[in-house]
Amino acid sequence: MSEPSSAPSAPADSAAPENDFLAPDAGQRPSGPTPSQSRFQVDLVSEAAGASEEKSASSENSAADGDSGAGGEEAKGRFRVVNFADPNGSGSGASPEAVPPEGLQNGDTVMSETSLHSSTGGQHHYHYDTHTNTYYLRTFGHNTIDAVPKIDFYRQTAAPLGEKLVRPTLSELHDGLEKEPFEDGFPNGDELTPAEEAAAKEAAEPKGVVKFGWIKGVLVRCMLNIWGVMLFIRMTWIVGQAGIALACVIVGMATVVTTITGLSTSAIATNGFVRGGGAYYLISRSLGPEFGGSIGLIFAFANAVAVAMYVVGFAETVVELLKGADALMTDDINDIRIIGTITVIVLLGISVAGMEWEAKAQIFLLVVLVTAIVNYFIGSFISVESKKPSGFFGYDGEIMWENMGPDFRDETFFSVFAIFFPAATGILAGANISGDLADPQMAIPRGTLLAILITGIVYLGVAVSTGSCIVRDASGNPNDTISTANCTGASCKFGFDFSSCKSQKTCRYGLHSDFQVMSLVSGFSPIISAGIFSATLSSALASLVSAPKVFQALCKDNIYPYIGIFAKGYGKNNEPLRGYILTFGIALAFILIAELNTIAPIISNFFLASYALINFSVFHASLANSPGWRPSFKYYNMWVSLAGAVLCCVVMFVINWAAALLTNVIVMALYIYVSHKKPDVNWGSSTQALTYQQALTHTLHLSAVEDHVKNFRPQCLVMTGYPNSRPALLDLVHTFTKNVGLMICGHVRMGYRKPNFKDLAADQSRYQRWLMRNETKAFYTPVFAEDLRQGSQYLLQAAGLGRLRPNTLVLGFKNDWRDGDMMNVETYINMIHDAFDFQYGAVILRLQEGLDVSHIQGQDELLSSQEKSSGVKDVIVSIDTSKDSDCDSSKPSSKTTSLQNSPAVQKDDDEDGKATTQPLLKKDKKSPTVPLNVSDQRLLEASQQFQQKQGKGTVDVWWLFDDGGLTLLIPYLLTNKKRWKDCKIRVFIGGKINRIDHDRRAMATLLSKFRIDFSDITVLGDINTKPKKEHVATFEEMVEPYRLKEDNMELEAAERLKNSEPWRITDNELELYRAKTNRQIRLNELLKEHSSTANLIVMSLPLARKGAVSSALYMAWLEVLSKDLPPILLVRGNHQSVLTFYS
Repeated sequence: MSEPSSAPSAPADSAAPENDFLAPDAGQRPSGPTPSQSRFQVDLVSEAAGASEEKSASSENSAADGDSGAGGEEAKGRFRVVNFADPNGSGSGASPEAVPPEGLQNGDTVMSETSLHSSTGGQHHYHYDTHTNTYYLRTFGHNTIDAVPKIDFYRQTAAPLGEKLVRPTLSELHDGLEKEPFEDGFPNGDELTPAEEAAAKEAAEPKGVVKFGWIKGVLVRCMLNIWGVMLFIRMTWIVGQAGIALACVIVGMATVVTTITGLSTSAIATNGFVRGGGAYYLISRSLGPEFGGSIGLIFAFANAVAVAMYVVGFAETVVELLKGADALMTDDINDIRIIGTITVIVLLGISVAGMEWEAKAQIFLLVVLVTAIVNYFIGSFISVESKKPSGFFGYDGEIMWENMGPDFRDETFFSVFAIFFPAATGILAGANISGDLADPQMAIPRGTLLAILITGIVYLGVAVSTGSCIVRDASGNPNDTISTANCTGASCKFGFDFSSCKSQKTCRYGLHSDFQVMSLVSGFSPIISAGIFSATLSSALASLVSAPKVFQALCKDNIYPYIGIFAKGYGKNNEPLRGYILTFGIALAFILIAELNTIAPIISNFFLASYALINFSVFHASLANSPGWRPSFKYYNMWVSLAGAVLCCVVMFVINWAAALLTNVIVMALYIYVSHKKPDVNWGSSTQALTYQQALTHTLHLSAVEDHVKNFRPQCLVMTGYPNSRPALLDLVHTFTKNVGLMICGHVRMGYRKPNFKDLAADQSRYQRWLMRNETKAFYTPVFAEDLRQGSQYLLQAAGLGRLRPNTLVLGFKNDWRDGDMMNVETYINMIHDAFDFQYGAVILRLQEGLDVSHIQGQDELLSSQEKSSGVKDVIVSIDTSKDSDCDSSKPSSKTTSLQNSPAVQKDDDEDGKATTQPLLKKDKKSPTVPLNVSDQRLLEASQQFQQKQGKGTVDVWWLFDDGGLTLLIPYLLTNKKRWKDCKIRVFIGGKINRIDHDRRAMATLLSKFRIDFSDITVLGDINTKPKKEHVATFEEMVEPYRLKEDNMELEAAERLKNSEPWRITDNELELYRAKTNRQIRLNELLKEHSSTANLIVMSLPLARKGAVSSALYMAWLEVLSKDLPPILLVRGNHQSVLTFYS
């Protein structure tokens, strides 16, 4: 490698020994540290335009970062040059004050002007490295196309936080250079200074977008949502019913469920970047679109209805106050409707105003709520005489002991738990706005778990507090003092006896009877009313924001039809205004009902179903053991998550079994719908990971089990070439392998040019998708090889995995064998020999019209349209247009046909009512279809005959030789399919004329033992009869051009010709196999006589001894045997039994 022309050349003999230091030049270099010991120096990479790249150095530790322009070829090609440094220091750079000529540098000082990355706007700066004297110790990777690790390479295409960069491909780094290298520059920019990083971050962030931290975004929302009306108007009643101990158990159980769910949520949220969509996003990206889509819809709906529930709770409290002031507008129900409608309109206005306003409102409501809670606790320590008749006596041990145990009245433990549990929901309020959080991975775990802790402590504190200072029953009458000596209650200590109202069940106060007892206890009761308002309105506001956000995320994923209009966002925060309107409509509809006692359990069940699936997601992801599952939140356990999922399901049925049943039915119905629709998304879900793990495990287990004849399945390697080029071959084999055995579409790619393995991989993926879309259960496996035989040998040896390996080679018949190079016939016949050598069975399909339709031009092909719709570009592939081989793969051809010019395919009824491919002539509006000649038209029609339902016909099985039973098994499997079920099996066997009845009975017995239905058995006693002379003459005429005729030439010349053209037929060989030749001709006569109307003929494939029968003679046998017949399948098993009559 030469030095740049601008660099001074170093004498060859002046290179220092490897361990020598670079000699410093004291005259031209400022004093600095000792130079590096390395004797190599990496020269600068010249910019194409002569410009250089630099970064400002902010301290003496920052590396010099300048690229000098260079002249000559180096400037054009931007080659990286490694030089020997000059040990004498000749040509070393000048001091900072003395600017050297452009492009002049050495190992001591590096200077450059102009900055591409500098924030100084391109002003001239000169920098040199004051920390080290060697240029190559600059930022690692600055002068190579190989990329250093960088976060931008790992972003998704639509990454909101920064632009995705594309790292150099392996081909760009590894392949030989075919063009000027480094045209697009290096992928590695130099390290940015803190100021530049801040500027880049500011530029990446859209202006004005509001992002919340963990306190305002998660903690505040979760606390407000969890502290609902229950805290103020139901908690005291729960203590009265269950007692302090069981009330704490109830709170503890609910907290356990929510804590486990919080841990699971934290694990999922920290396993990668979290976008908007909350619970839907977490579940769908973890378990896949089926569960995510079903939960997303009901979770969004539950949040919308929850708005109505909270607003009605608020309206009921307002109506109670109005009733107390005798200020009702109409009646209770209508007043609730009026106040509820006004309230939800105001809340909608706050939400639409933007997330910032909504967050401010939440902060205000939290302050009110906390003030109300503090107000209660302060009041509980202030004992007032006027409150004693109502049951409040202040903290006392006797009251606490009396209230410690349960006193259920018309309730049970689980019914009380069912009433309390909705108060513990709301833990996903922060996760639901995950798209509006500055750092969801940190905010969701910290905010959610802290909110659960704080609210749980407050609930327990209220339970213990109320149970320790308020009696269960009180009359409110100051005159109910102790009148008898047998007073037993805790109130007796304070001079009150409430036994009379308790026995008569007329007590209006106390824990059991007064829902507003916290207002009584509090220091200032109106603040408790404000707290109730705050709790209801904050929960309603949180739900009003959550529902549209979740629904918007669901709509963006396009899982359900007709809801895409709600995916559109507005403004700087991408607010789902349409979703707000929809949520408002749903909420308003339920507010107008004004009676939500029946719908509330369903809402709780919807939330619980979400919690259950979040817990199950963590268990499932951990079970799948995918390398991609590595959450940064480590305080979770897969078995605890599973227990949480089970607990959530149990709680669902405890709360309301009917609602739980309905919830499960809805989830399953939506799951089935999404599974059936198969949305075209790939989120790397744990379902995919577990599927892989199970497939791997089962494949390994299968490999440990020996094959058994009862479990034999035809596993076919079908040499289709491109899967859409031979539709008849693909369809027929798929018919008898679908849901039964393995099918691999083999394709040997050949060419004189250098193989492009990247294109091979792209084609593999492309055609596999094509097979999947057309519901063909097969694998496409292409290989590069020098010739067809070598490629087929690769496939015969390497295709499949473990027990999932092919055992049968399927070929198309080479219809044009007489038209092309006979070496192709040699290759074709050797493929059959190779199959037998590898202990494969062999099957050959012949259609008189041919199989290969890839040469036909003028149709739009479904593959192309599908790929275009998926955003995948079409690739140009070279395919065989000469029809010289219907057996296999594409060959180099004078024509290059793009994939869209292959035959078009459409959907048609499959045997199971599903769709399959079908070639058709379809006129394109943009380009008219090329008219087809008669032969091509017939070819197209023939290629789709196996896609149609076969009418009442026959499948004729000519089982002449026992190959283990494959010749009989394939027709049996065919006639089991819906398309072929109306066809009857007719069996033809060879026999002696004087034993026809005996042979027929013996075959009937064998078939009945095999449990194979048949309609008729024909014993052919005249197979060995000589064929007609004209047919023999036709055969002789056909093979004449391929004979060696060694009797008419010298021995050496004959041997040379046989060696160069091994397919030639020798006279000795033709005479030796005369009887076998006559048999093939005679069999063709019998086939025409007996099976000319069959839907399909399945016949024993004649064998030719390898090395003894030339390929031309064997090909002639196959030709004469199968010509002028309906579709014929020549089958030869590997002579291992595939049928058995033992159980």
